[in-house]
Formats: sequence, C-alpha cells, structure tokens
Amino acid sequence: MSNGAALPSSVERLIEALSRLPGVGPRTAERLAFHLLRTPEPEALALAGAISAMRANTRPCAICGHVSDEELCRICRDTSRDLGLLCVVEEALDLVAIERTGAFRGRYHVLLGAMNPLEGIGPDQLKIRELLARLDDEGITEIILCTNPNTEGDVTAMYLARLLKPLGLRVTRIASGLPV
Repeated sequence: MSNGAALPSSVERLIEALSRLPGVGPRTAERLAFHLLRTPEPEALALAGAISAMRANTRPCAICGHVSDEELCRICRDTSRDLGLLCVVEEALDLVAIERTGAFRGRYHVLLGAMNPLEGIGPDQLKIRELLARLDDEGITEIILCTNPNTEGDVTAMYLARLLKPLGLRVTRIASGLPV
C-alpha cells in the first residue's frame, strides 16, 4: 500500500476500500484508484451510482434467498421450472454459475454460507430452517446438494443429507473431482 504522506486522504481511503474487495490486493487497489482518477467524471459517477442503486434496490428473494430487485427473483417467478427439483447452493454466486450452464431447470435454495465450526458458523447461522419449511409447502421430491468441494461444503452437505434423507426425499450431491 502507498505511504499516506504522498497521497491525499480521499485517495488513500479509496485505495483502502478497494483493497477490501475479494481478489484485490494493495497494488491492484492503487491501480484501480488511479484509473478512477483519470476516468471522465460522468463514468466515475455512473459507477458510484450503479453501486448505490444496487445496494438500495436489491434484497434476498422471499422464497429462495437469491438476489432480487423484487419480492421474488426471476427464477422463483418462472412457472416453467420443475417445482419438484431443488438445488441447494451456498451463495447466490453459485446459483449464477449453475444458471449460466443452462442445464438445470429446477429451483434453488441459497444457504448464505457453509458450516464452519472454527468460525462459529453452524446450522443456525445458515438458511436451513427456511429450507425445511419449503419442503412442506412446495411439493419438492428431489434435492441436489451443490455445496463447494471443500471441507466446509462437504460438512454442510453431509449434515443436510442426514437431515433430509429420513423425510423420504431423493437427496443427491453434484459430482466433483477429476472426470474419468
């Protein structure tokens, strides 16, 4: 990071804020800040406005927890979806990645994280109660657990599988690892 004496405090604050973004280190944050200084004012203000509007106008979907600008997201409003098929993901970004493939036509449930006892994240910190409530109301027959292939995702998937199997639902896990 730069040494605060050489830059105005407003630039320093921007660099600090940008460096908190995922995947943005101090040097990249500096490059972005200086790029924004050179950017024509209307473009910079458009970026600031887009960030502000996103924060003001988005909220979690009332059903699945995906990002939405209405009470229900586009996926939950889509009547052509398979109502019996539910894909459980950790984050909305995971849902976006699956949707990008165009291969899945069911609905989703966003947990808003994965279990991680070392960080104090257990079942009560995730949207598991909401998942169970959906099972009673929506006629779901199959659940695909699509958690990340890491320790936290595996623990979350195993917990959910044990919780859901006695309910008579088909519970599967998305494949991971090397293709054969």
